[in-house]
Amino acid sequence: MTDRPDGATDIHVHLMPERLMAAIREALTEAAGWEFSHPVDREGVEATLREHGIERYCALPYAHEPGVAADLNEWVLDRAAESSMCVPFATVHGEDDVRAVVRTAFENGARGLKFQCPVQEVGPDDPRLDPAFELAAEFDRPILFHAGTAPMFRDSPHVGVDAFRSFLASYPEVRACAAHMGAFDTPAFVETLREFDNAFLDTCFAMSTVVDRYMNYDPADVDTAVFEEFSGRIMYGSDYPNIPHPYRAEYERLLGRELSSSAREALFGGAAERFLG
Repeated sequence: MTDRPDGATDIHVHLMPERLMAAIREALTEAAGWEFSHPVDREGVEATLREHGIERYCALPYAHEPGVAADLNEWVLDRAAESSMCVPFATVHGEDDVRAVVRTAFENGARGLKFQCPVQEVGPDDPRLDPAFELAAEFDRPILFHAGTAPMFRDSPHVGVDAFRSFLASYPEVRACAAHMGAFDTPAFVETLREFDNAFLDTCFAMSTVVDRYMNYDPADVDTAVFEEFSGRIMYGSDYPNIPHPYRAEYERLLGRELSSSAREALFGGAAERFLG
């Protein structure tokens, strides 16, 4: 067995302008005490990913306030145009002209949408985002939500499995992923995979070898049988570069699981193909 996931897709990477990334990191350091040393420029991010066997990644922006999403989406699309690895996503804020911002992004090549629900103060059931969701169905674009309560959002009204389930039921034609295995409510989010064919999860941060240093979460509580049963709908992701630990920690525990070859291939590539369409 290889010690790195050669040829893998990383479904969850953040690529944003340096000043915005600095502000995000400052907020995380203040809230959680995390420190960051990974590069944030495209070339630096991609060098690390290649070093660890990653062949392709999704670049996920998110807009923390109105009026910035359109420029941010354009910036991500420009970076993707320079890259053979980057799959650009887009975002929008609930107070923006949602339909116009998302349509422009999709027409210019964005492959999906990202919402950091508690930070953006929007949820998967927020009616302000209905125009974005309708366009995702029209353009056959998936959506990746930070829909769980981890690591510090237990009190947020914008997260939780009920809101995610509401989206899945309302837009059955749109593929939707809950990041971080839906932590802290992983069992309930896993159950959504059983009930909704358009539901996906990603592994980022929650399945790392060091997650217990940063939050009360044990990856061992997720049985390996879950990855077998839902092969094709659980995707490898890292949250790079905004992780306070080495990149390798994101995949070591996953490679150490006794997975069938088909489940391992799906985890590190096939499920992302299905999600991206």
